[in-house]
Amino acid sequence: MANRLIEFVKDHYGTNEFIPLHAPVFKGSEQTYVANTIKSTFVSSVGEYVNRFEQDMAAYTGVESAVATVNGTAALHVSLRMAGVGQGDLVITQALTFVATCNAITYCGAEPLFIDVDESTLGLSPRSLEGWLDSHAVSDAFGRCVEQATGRRISACLPMHTFGHPADLAGLVRVCRMWNIPLVEDAAESLGSFYHGRHTGTFGKLAAVSFNGNKIITTGGGGMILCDEETGKCAKHLTTTAKKPHPYEYVHDEVGYNYRLPNINAALGVAQLEQLPGFLAEKRALASEYRHLLKGAEFKFVDEPEGCRSNFWLNAVLCPDQVSRDRLLEVTNASNVMTRPVWQLMCDLPMYQHCTRGALDISRSIAERLVNLPSSVKPAQP
Repeated sequence: MANRLIEFVKDHYGTNEFIPLHAPVFKGSEQTYVANTIKSTFVSSVGEYVNRFEQDMAAYTGVESAVATVNGTAALHVSLRMAGVGQGDLVITQALTFVATCNAITYCGAEPLFIDVDESTLGLSPRSLEGWLDSHAVSDAFGRCVEQATGRRISACLPMHTFGHPADLAGLVRVCRMWNIPLVEDAAESLGSFYHGRHTGTFGKLAAVSFNGNKIITTGGGGMILCDEETGKCAKHLTTTAKKPHPYEYVHDEVGYNYRLPNINAALGVAQLEQLPGFLAEKRALASEYRHLLKGAEFKFVDEPEGCRSNFWLNAVLCPDQVSRDRLLEVTNASNVMTRPVWQLMCDLPMYQHCTRGALDISRSIAERLVNLPSSVKPAQP
């Protein structure tokens, strides 16, 4: 099956040269818009494309406000700050995620609390979350959720939409409301993904999106906070060094962050967002071909959850065991077809080994068996 997979990928991309996992594609107005910023000299934090990119993103996702940031991790950090996460708190998240999820929690002086995922979504499991809270949490006199053993406040729940597949948002919203825990979505990978007809990143108090070079659209580096209008005003202030508007004076009223997205990057994002519908169509077509190729094979295709429409950012398969996973990785990469395993579980990294966790049986099983497959949109033809 590995050889058939290699042949399919090479035929799909029409090359025997190295095929990356996910490469950016620029076949729209990128050069024109970026050249406009250079001509205007407004290439840094001020310029028309920053505002346009924020407005276009808000319109596409259906939120009241979108605030551009220098990268997705910065968007996560500020989202957690705006949700009220502070020093000494616990933030519920999944161990099966990219390290930025946990790093952003740590930037707030808080610690991740690891809960298992569902195999059907690869995202945080509402059932596992509810079970852990019922056994280990209580509500204090102020109605806040706290860990019973330590009294530490559980100040947010941060699920991640893994590889663009929406987590079980209805279940997570229900549990978080029951326990009065703010929900913040790590939607870094899920631009263009919908949960029962509604865009991911619109179910929690805030959400963070990434436009890194390997994402479905890119600004080179960049991120976006999705939220309501009032929260957006505060987030914009915080991400622009907390500078109060003034014609010439430099007045800052709190400790802020220099997390502004440069105009030249936003210009790239505007052009990329214009092409998103086409990118999504191509990626769904590729996912369908993978699904057909792998039907009945030993490798199980990771499909979109029921009732969801995934962007299929990174296609993936689940192998029968770790031995077959390692063999698939070895054979494909030796053939110039880039594949990779999922990230190491966060609870196994040295800086997070001490963190509180529930049972992580499904997370560990997935980590031992999952392989990502090449998922790029085909490059523009010369």
